Amino acid sequence: MKLLRNDIYYVGVNDHKLDLFEGQYIVPNGMAYNSYVIKDDLIAIFDTVDVKFTKEWLANLKEVLKDAKPTYLIVQHMEPDHSANILEFLKVYPDTFVVGNTKTFTMMEQFYHPEIKNKLVVNDGDTLNLGKHTLKFIFAPMVHWPEVMVTYDDVAKTLFSADAFGKFGALDVEEDWACEARRYYIGIVGKYGFQVQNLLQKAAKLPLEMICPLHGPVLDKDLGYYLNLYDIWSSYKSETDGVAIFYTSVYGHTKEAAELLAEKLRQKGCPKVAITDLAREDMAEAVEDAFRYPKIVLATTTYNMQIFPFMHTFINHLTERLFQNKTVALIENGTWAPAAAKLMKEKLEKSKNLEFIEPSIRLLSSLSDENKKQIDALAEELMKPSKNLAGEKKVEVAKQKHHFACKICGFVVEYEGEELPKDFVCPICKHPASDFQKID
Repeated sequence: MKLLRNDIYYVGVNDHKLDLFEGQYIVPNGMAYNSYVIKDDLIAIFDTVDVKFTKEWLANLKEVLKDAKPTYLIVQHMEPDHSANILEFLKVYPDTFVVGNTKTFTMMEQFYHPEIKNKLVVNDGDTLNLGKHTLKFIFAPMVHWPEVMVTYDDVAKTLFSADAFGKFGALDVEEDWACEARRYYIGIVGKYGFQVQNLLQKAAKLPLEMICPLHGPVLDKDLGYYLNLYDIWSSYKSETDGVAIFYTSVYGHTKEAAELLAEKLRQKGCPKVAITDLAREDMAEAVEDAFRYPKIVLATTTYNMQIFPFMHTFINHLTERLFQNKTVALIENGTWAPAAAKLMKEKLEKSKNLEFIEPSIRLLSSLSDENKKQIDALAEELMKPSKNLAGEKKVEVAKQKHHFACKICGFVVEYEGEELPKDFVCPICKHPASDFQKID
């Protein structure tokens, strides 16, 4: 349990026993399932936690609530790692109103077959007054399920963001936010960039001081940094200049070609070179890198007259997540009838705005002197200026507007921020900012 601010408490849990999140994503530092409480005249709980942590979560709630009874349980997202304890919660607090939208309750019945006695169905834009705090519900369909909604608290200037702005990792482990948030976003939300952009446009209009996601840490500093990364990821721009090389290799010859290319790029001063053996390294990390860098190289063998299986799976992961806006180079290997380059290009043909470097490089069993020259030429081509790179733009966080009155003449001015600039001068009586007071 932790007091965050303005009567908002964190009551989530950490999971260090989980090996695969959603049955596929490696989580070496565990996972956090976040839940929050606003303790106002009326008490609101935001989401529950995974079924394995019922007792711990209810104990956290009890520590905050004491003998008080919650009025609302707000269900923003119905994935079981957030909704599994709805019925257990209602056994302890049976008079609580469960808040959700129409799709929320449809899914609730599918998962848990409950009979919810007290149900409050909300629509997009509806508000709920708790006393000092007023909550506004903002629907965020397909970020990343159709029933998802987020909630804005106008007093604490806080967005309860459901799975948006989440990351892998428990909260009692210190690690870089962007790396695991990027892997989480690309893997789980990446297909729904258009819907995330819609949510970001709504969030841009809200004065924000804190974001409370359902996974990962509460964000309360430099929010523009996080909003900017989400804007880059959801608009399918490249975040970091460089080249990402992905290969599969049966007897080491394709690996040799990939590593030679990486060496050539480093020698020529490429700002970043990432190289991945798709058969041995984390597939989700590989997918993350493919979206992160503006140029990628795919190197594989023809296998059973198809693409080697790990490369086949990798390209499927890319296209499922609307891979686009990249420069792509292809390297194929085959002892007879090599066809991998053609097949890889066909698998990517529906992806938008891909620029292929021609011709592709063909190895016949092993790396020849001619192939080495071709790889050097490819490195030169890959050193050309990158396209669709996000740049240094930073998303501005909306500030709340306040009214300030001059204590001398009564003039009122509206300004974004908690105080007037020090050089502000009253246009009527010419007194300085120190003679103004905030009146709202």
